[in-house]
Amino acid sequence: MKLPIIKHLTEFIQQNDEDFVVEAAETLEALTEVSSLKEEELDVIGELISNMYGAIEVHKMIQEGVAPKQALNDFMKRVLGSIDK
Repeated sequence: MKLPIIKHLTEFIQQNDEDFVVEAAETLEALTEVSSLKEEELDVIGELISNMYGAIEVHKMIQEGVAPKQALNDFMKRVLGSIDK
């Protein structure tokens, strides 16, 4: 996951609508079923999907009253904490 991408997508959600990002992620998920995709291509698609769902999570925290910067930091700590386990 890339923090700058999650931040940018979170700002996009705030300016537009979460549904755009949800639908884009669902479209990318459908693309992963194409049998001719190479492993590297699947990795890129997976990274994009992860960033999109991460931005949705950060946006939800912001809606609950968490400051944007704190929401990003808390999310990344949670992600890094789950990787360490």
